Amino acid sequence: MNEIVASPAPDSAGPLSPSSPALDALFGVIGEGAANREFERILPHEPLALIRKAKLGALRLPVAAGGAGASFRDLYGVVLRLAAADANVAHILRNHFTFVERYARLPSDATQEKWRRAVAAGAIVGLANTETDAKVVGGSPFSTVLVPDGDGFRISGRKYYSTGTLFSDLVLVRVATPEGKSASLILPVQRAGIDLVDDWDGIGQRLTGSGTTVFNNVRVEPEEVVPDGQNVGYGTAYSSTLPQLYLTTVNAGILRAVLADATAVLKRRTHTFFFAPAEVPTEDPILQQTIGEIASNAFAAETLVLATADALDVADRLRVSGASPAAVNEAAHDAAVRAARSKVVIDDLVLRSASQLFDVGGASAAHRNLNLDRHWRNARTLASHNPRAYKARLLGRLEIDGTPLPPSSFF
Repeated sequence: MNEIVASPAPDSAGPLSPSSPALDALFGVIGEGAANREFERILPHEPLALIRKAKLGALRLPVAAGGAGASFRDLYGVVLRLAAADANVAHILRNHFTFVERYARLPSDATQEKWRRAVAAGAIVGLANTETDAKVVGGSPFSTVLVPDGDGFRISGRKYYSTGTLFSDLVLVRVATPEGKSASLILPVQRAGIDLVDDWDGIGQRLTGSGTTVFNNVRVEPEEVVPDGQNVGYGTAYSSTLPQLYLTTVNAGILRAVLADATAVLKRRTHTFFFAPAEVPTEDPILQQTIGEIASNAFAAETLVLATADALDVADRLRVSGASPAAVNEAAHDAAVRAARSKVVIDDLVLRSASQLFDVGGASAAHRNLNLDRHWRNARTLASHNPRAYKARLLGRLEIDGTPLPPSSFF
């Protein structure tokens, strides 16, 4: 791909509306091949091409800028549906939507306006943040450092957990400045010296491209550097709530898929155990109860996600309207609290439900070719991000002595 930063403005059609039937049709197509793609390890380049064409990544951009003007509730509702279709594809877009919120939706200069036009035209943005030799996961200081080079810079380094970058047009790279401060770079993935390595070997989320990104003396232009600052990118308090809730939303979408598969498995069953209370599996009250529990878990998970999205919308409206920093911070903290509470609950619900699926299907549901274990593996992998125990502990401290959640990192 060419350096898509300078992409032309989008066509007049714009992205699909969150309520568009065409969006349901798109997710239907993506969902049809999801199980087989993961079973055969076929990277989802085709689904991502469809997503680019639909300009799904522009959902949160203003309508006047070629976006759909979607609220956070709209966005997370869409993510729920996409994750139910294919949890890998949904996860790939997590870093994209975070980038849009931090650097493109409401641009502060000509370069950010250019990034917004790229997103409106269909560009997808990945992330290169984590360094495996760091003592703190996802934290700074970074060993990838900007080195002055004439009127610009160069970088060399290795990043891991680069979710989505393998399928992206641009990549956001976290680095240290020559002064030792943290900054973000937004670079075209095709730039000379960038190597994308598909070496992610996790038990779940196998097709997200969450492997290594190598930077070998890569040129960086001055306008591609955004130093962290107060209310700038990563320097904005509770700006990580969006990607945190995103992971939990993908798990809620997996729970929706578990419900669909569990119901389908039960309807296909033609035999049951000799001690079952009913001869027909769909009439078995024990299996009916299990389906009902999974359905209730899915409802609870989706309700928690959307309630948290509503809180993000409140904080966003205050921020855009110029409300006082204290009011914005209070609303943003409320959203962070809801996101943390949601993760603590939803991670448990989805893992339990993904196991109950096999209670419904019996041993025949464990055949590898059905690939039903992908739901548990994917959910377990997602839940391992920023473990719930740490969130629960800080939520408990909030209740006990009123200590606010940390304003950055994983909240």
